Amino acid sequence: MINPIVKTIELPDGRTITLETGKLAKQADGAVMLRMGNTMLLATVCAAKDAVPGTDFMPLQVEYKEKFSAAGRFPGGFTKREGRASDYEILTCRLVDRALRPLFPDNFHAEVYVNIILFSADGVDMPDALAGLAASAALAVSDIPFGGPISEVRVARINGEFVINPTFEQLANADMDLMVGATYENIMMVEGEMSEVSEQDLIAALKAAHEAIKPMCKAQMELAEEVGSTVKREYNHEVNDEELRKAVHDACYQKAYEIAASGNRNKHEREEAFTAIREDFKSQYSEEELEEKAPLIDRYYHDVEKEAMRRCVLDEGKRLDGRKTTDIRPIWCEVSPLPGPHGSSIFTRGETQSLSTVTLGTKLDEKIVDDVLTHGKERFLLHYNFPPFSTGEAKAQRGVGRREIGHGHLAWRALKGQIPADYPYVVRVVSDILESNGSSSMATVCAGTLALMDAGVKIKNPVSGIAMGLIKNPGEEKYAVLSDILGDEDHLGDMDFKVTGTKNGITATQMDIKCDGLTYDILEKALLQAKEGREYILGKLVETIAEPREDLKPHAPRIETMTIPKEFIGAVIGPGGKIIQGMQEETGATITIEEIDNVGRIEIAGTCKQSIDDAIRMIKAIVAVPEIGEVYKGKVRSIMPYGAFVEFLPGKDGLLHISEFDWKRLETVEETGIKEGDEIEVKLLDIDQKTGKFKLSHRVLLPKPEGYQERPARRERPEGERRHGNNERRERREKQ
Repeated sequence: MINPIVKTIELPDGRTITLETGKLAKQADGAVMLRMGNTMLLATVCAAKDAVPGTDFMPLQVEYKEKFSAAGRFPGGFTKREGRASDYEILTCRLVDRALRPLFPDNFHAEVYVNIILFSADGVDMPDALAGLAASAALAVSDIPFGGPISEVRVARINGEFVINPTFEQLANADMDLMVGATYENIMMVEGEMSEVSEQDLIAALKAAHEAIKPMCKAQMELAEEVGSTVKREYNHEVNDEELRKAVHDACYQKAYEIAASGNRNKHEREEAFTAIREDFKSQYSEEELEEKAPLIDRYYHDVEKEAMRRCVLDEGKRLDGRKTTDIRPIWCEVSPLPGPHGSSIFTRGETQSLSTVTLGTKLDEKIVDDVLTHGKERFLLHYNFPPFSTGEAKAQRGVGRREIGHGHLAWRALKGQIPADYPYVVRVVSDILESNGSSSMATVCAGTLALMDAGVKIKNPVSGIAMGLIKNPGEEKYAVLSDILGDEDHLGDMDFKVTGTKNGITATQMDIKCDGLTYDILEKALLQAKEGREYILGKLVETIAEPREDLKPHAPRIETMTIPKEFIGAVIGPGGKIIQGMQEETGATITIEEIDNVGRIEIAGTCKQSIDDAIRMIKAIVAVPEIGEVYKGKVRSIMPYGAFVEFLPGKDGLLHISEFDWKRLETVEETGIKEGDEIEVKLLDIDQKTGKFKLSHRVLLPKPEGYQERPARRERPEGERRHGNNERRERREKQ
């Protein structure tokens, strides 16, 4: 009998999370089954014993997978099998990766694979908020060197109160939705969206999340103690030459410092100057010596370059491109650079440039979401592309990677709240990064705002974004917060903190921390400095286009919406879609219909106003209720000896008797000259209450001839007299 080790964590609202190890996946280096309610995640971790020769980075791979069987569902498609990771799964992988990666030792280079699998779910608790805890717990019970544990929680503000790991239902009512990853001491990762909240509200949410994370970290420490995994494996993935390290520093530091302090604004010139220093140092060695020493020289010189940049900022307040810590790079913007899209813009900040487009579509263009626990449709889409030429790289462009999905999702979160809930169009924003040297995701937010306004999308408020950095050496009190960071400042610095917002407050944020000791005072300073930068950038956007255009571009689709009673939905669609398809063919408009809140909501789209008007007229005719005394334009459907049947409303035929064609007496219908398919004006005279049949007239719409006299009505016999006559005839037939 297996006796697994179990730890229980209690959330502030009384719900519990259990961590169990020793029962499943025992051949992995570490495995933990996490359970919250009926949601269960298995996290495993495996690490290679040795590093691949020449590896000088952390080769960590995090995978998150949701099984459709977890929710009792079949996967879609022909194979009925889980396929490539969905965007949601990739975004969850990134959340876990970003919290774990900085905590592996700098000199540990073995391949590490973290797999998190959702095996059970009831659609109540959200598994993405539990994935980071499960992954860290698996590392905690393994012998893999790791500076954790960490945990991740979702914190949402609902009715003014912070809720940790809210349910799907609770989250629907939140005005803040943040994922926070942290160790017991420090926050490591933040990502989320908000409804234009203040900086103080964001800090309060982070504090609430961190307090909830601390007991989760403590439980993992206790679990590792019981398992006996507090002692980690020994490794030796780096061979160092301290004499060479000192030689590189002595020969290169001052030269690198001078380049860092030169204030050269050109990225490529600066890179070439730094490279020249390294290559000059290498020139003293033979080719045989460099075979052994070159990788070490590259690594040591990278440390020299990092130190020079950081000391230049901390000691002199000078950044690589000459700016002060609060300066924003030069900005220029343009709208409508492209005639084809429904909206377009260029946003350039320093050496980062986004060309963004907007396309407006109908309900038929909605994105269908069919994940394991999330079903629905998205009406606002944002796609981000980062081709290699944007950084001057000579390589082929492959498919969309995790980075593109993550950056695009952040920009999507920043902008989506500004699209009115009742906006009739499906909106797609595409950001193509043409140049990149720091924060292309924030350039996407700015360019997306401009393109949306250029397209005439009635956004609530323009949104701008900025990326903040931090330089803080261990053991030093001095630090510097950097506005609008460069790519090198991101790479060599201690923080990448992206903040987007309107004039009213923050709409989205993403933060990655690479150092210990980020206090809330530093965080508040970064947020307030970011606010100043956001407002400056927002001013540049408004200078370019102050508000959304009054009208759409001439070639953009026009959409009109209308509602009809629920019972008429079938009549508009028709058997097999015959009626709605016929209206689309006849008018050229695109018509979609769905039931919302017990009414039929119809969207009519087209590039021609006349086609939309025609479609609306036809729909109104279908749902119209016939009224006695009203005049209609009908179409003759069939001819009979006694008259004609006329469709005066779609699906509603009435009899136009031969006597109701004209004031003069007609012997045959042929005398009218009317044929099937002809149009004729008729007036609804009466509706039979028992049969629902309609009585129509055309002659009442014609002038009555002078001296016209109605024929006397036929005399009606008393009921008894008719019966008597019938009895007499019956008696005569019987005698015969």
